[in-house]
Amino acid sequence: MHTHIDIIADDGNLCGEGPFWDDRGQALYWTDITGNRVFRYDWKQQRHTVLHDGFQVAGFCLQKDDGLVVTNHHGIWLWPPGAEPVLLAKQADGQECVMNDCTADPMGRVYGGSWHIDEQGRSSPSFLFRVDTDGSVHIADEGICFSNGLAFSPDESTLYFADTVARCIYAYDWRRSDGVLSRRRVLTRIDRSEGLPDGLAVDAEGFIWCAHWFGGCITRYDPEGKRERRMEMPAAQTSSLCFGGPDLDEIYVTSAARSNSLVLAPEGYDPTRQLIGGALYRLRSDIHGLTRYRSNVSLAGAGRS
Repeated sequence: MHTHIDIIADDGNLCGEGPFWDDRGQALYWTDITGNRVFRYDWKQQRHTVLHDGFQVAGFCLQKDDGLVVTNHHGIWLWPPGAEPVLLAKQADGQECVMNDCTADPMGRVYGGSWHIDEQGRSSPSFLFRVDTDGSVHIADEGICFSNGLAFSPDESTLYFADTVARCIYAYDWRRSDGVLSRRRVLTRIDRSEGLPDGLAVDAEGFIWCAHWFGGCITRYDPEGKRERRMEMPAAQTSSLCFGGPDLDEIYVTSAARSNSLVLAPEGYDPTRQLIGGALYRLRSDIHGLTRYRSNVSLAGAGRS
């Protein structure tokens, strides 16, 4: 499928990630995890700025009060508007919160996962965590290799979750009353030749989109896990994606200019012989996305797990 792809920003993001469309401000936010920068793209003015420099943001949710909940390699943070980040948890239920991506649920809770990997591509046990609205943090699931993208179904019954090293996308039943996840099952598996599943998004039709690290593409799956389309990207290290624009019919895709975990790459993958990444891309779509939920986390239960 041929689609015109625009470069919206090209700041050489070492690990561009976490695109989040702000429907209130008609702006896109994203992060460079390795470069410790957060960016904002103003849709009306068609320009982007560095919003913050010097604090690592691996994943984030916009809060209802326009602050942030941030996940990074040092823990889980609450970042109130106009203030400095406050640590919510460095560990929870006895496990380290070495965090990657995150997302908010319809009730304002936040889910995010940890990751651990060595130079041989081996992963020690990682976890999926839940941050309740009082700021307390709890293990939501275990038996994870390398936590990555998360997204909810339009009917709010299912949470999708990418485990990068396991090369699969899981689906969970989600319970509104307390945020408990159950009945984990494999939605789809990604062949090594197509890279690693990274960031996720869900569209208004309930289809799941996945960015393929090392794979140079984004793919779309139906709710049963059957692939519906594959769209090639200029960058091999496509990392995440989201829907945006006033009509939510644009797809923004982040990418990364620095290679890591090459031991997990497809056979024959050579980062020196192709464009790895670093830019933020935009595709026009014939499909509409969904507005992301905002978190509503306070400090009331911070430090409690």
